Amino acid sequence: MSDNILFFVILSCHDAMADQTSETSDNSMDTENLIMIYQASFRQNWELPALSQYGEDLTLTYGEFARRIALTHLLFRESGVKRGDKIAVMGKNTVAWVTTYMSALTYGAVVVPVLAEFHPQDATHIINHSEAVMLFVADAIWDHMVFEEMPGLKAAFSLDDGRLLGEHPSNSRAAEKAVVRLTDKFNKLYPDGFGPEDVSYPLVKNDALAEINYTSGTTGFSKGVMLTLSNLAGNVIYGVESQLHYPGSRCLAFLPLAHAYGAAFDMLTPLAAGGHATLLSKMPTPNLLLKAFATVKPNLILCVPLILEKIYRKQIQPLLERKSVRRMLKLPMVDRVLYSKIRSKLVNAFGGEFSQVIVGGAPLNGEVERFLHRIKFPFTVGYGMTECGPLISYTFWRDFIPGSSGRTLPHIMHSRINDSSDPEHVAGEICVKGKNVMKGYFKNPEATRAVLDENGWLHTGDMGTRSPDGTLFIKGRYKTMILTATGQNIYPEEIEAKLNNMPFVTESLVVERGKGLEALVYPDYEQMDREKITTDQLPRVMEKVRSMLNERLAPYERIDRISLRANEFEKTPKRSIKRYLYQ
Repeated sequence: MSDNILFFVILSCHDAMADQTSETSDNSMDTENLIMIYQASFRQNWELPALSQYGEDLTLTYGEFARRIALTHLLFRESGVKRGDKIAVMGKNTVAWVTTYMSALTYGAVVVPVLAEFHPQDATHIINHSEAVMLFVADAIWDHMVFEEMPGLKAAFSLDDGRLLGEHPSNSRAAEKAVVRLTDKFNKLYPDGFGPEDVSYPLVKNDALAEINYTSGTTGFSKGVMLTLSNLAGNVIYGVESQLHYPGSRCLAFLPLAHAYGAAFDMLTPLAAGGHATLLSKMPTPNLLLKAFATVKPNLILCVPLILEKIYRKQIQPLLERKSVRRMLKLPMVDRVLYSKIRSKLVNAFGGEFSQVIVGGAPLNGEVERFLHRIKFPFTVGYGMTECGPLISYTFWRDFIPGSSGRTLPHIMHSRINDSSDPEHVAGEICVKGKNVMKGYFKNPEATRAVLDENGWLHTGDMGTRSPDGTLFIKGRYKTMILTATGQNIYPEEIEAKLNNMPFVTESLVVERGKGLEALVYPDYEQMDREKITTDQLPRVMEKVRSMLNERLAPYERIDRISLRANEFEKTPKRSIKRYLYQ
């Protein structure tokens, strides 16, 4: 077994001030209130590490983190921010980013996380559309933005060093004055120092708006998903009760925290449970992730399919195709030894101390999934969407059914299959209802009505089946499904998953052209170079690929032709192909 198997795995504040009185009635506040969860967690886990910045000598205990939040609360108050105001934050995963997010949340404001990869023009639109009154932004991003184009902002602050970047005259220099006297005023408020008893946050109704998360979208400009405290609490409480995180547990936050997936389980859940999140702000290259996993030794790993698919395609698949390995896999007992070695290397490369890898954000390639299941690698696939903050279904890895997306969250979410004569075997649209479902799209009632019906069911746009126990099996998107003249349903994503495992294919898109199917392919130029395949030879190679693919497809799914692309497909910041550009 080659040592490079280790490498291939990774290819892939106190606000007890006069105006902070309870706004809740007896039946609107309960032990599941998200803000009260953090108040309790910060007090109880005071001495435990809460946040670290990977690659820097920076670790905050819960006590130190709570103190920074209290300072930020004071800054909000002195700068004229009121409860319910929107606060935008835009940057990579840093301690300052998390502090801003959690400060806004526990202040009773509304967080507007803006993905760092968004174009400055799109980011400006989001900030204006969300009605944000304050912006915290990384300097590298701010350099490409124009403050005057965001007239609704009272002020903008740097996530890098906290300095005031700009303030509109209408704010009467309140933010500038607040910065100057912030430390002195804080010290006067807490002359004996800031302690656990000083963590006292406002009581805010569970149905109050907590976050507006703008989805990247693949069919047009993104919409602002309105998530309430209850929506976020549904995810967090499930994560804590399932012991995804617990006091002292460790995670490496390398997925963007501006996404609902990373935010829920690499930030919100560990901070509620007393866990320790190490933040990775740099591009997660193979070598960097390898070092980070070895250092952090996370107890839970959130992963997107791309990482595991690269592992399989670039290293595992070529290994399994060797004649010597194929012979070994035919021998009883020997195959188990070989699979065990591969599994052990994979586990060690991810730090060796994790309970499971949770794959989410997109469907996992079926061939990759089957192999990982065969070698008993501890992984599971969940299903969610920003509109549910994000979790809809999940199953612990030992109970995971290959091909599924987990079981609908018991007692939290309900699911059903619409427009299907046999929901267990015939795909229909997946609809969900429950605690995690959003309030709607911000200032977009038409879009809200299009997905949320009068009975509260969210129409996900995903096609799939459902077993009696609530386990979901996703086939593809409703909008991308192709209906043939003979009445057959074709799900392009399923064909693309098979095609992407073929030699010389990096990524693909299956579209309907005339009366047939065409596969648009961006070739694997690295493999071409390694095997000395010229551009002139590529069409013949792809014709062989097409024949191999069609042997694995039903007759009505077969591809009529492959068209080659010189460049990668255009993608959203979430790395989803913008399908609408190629229909």
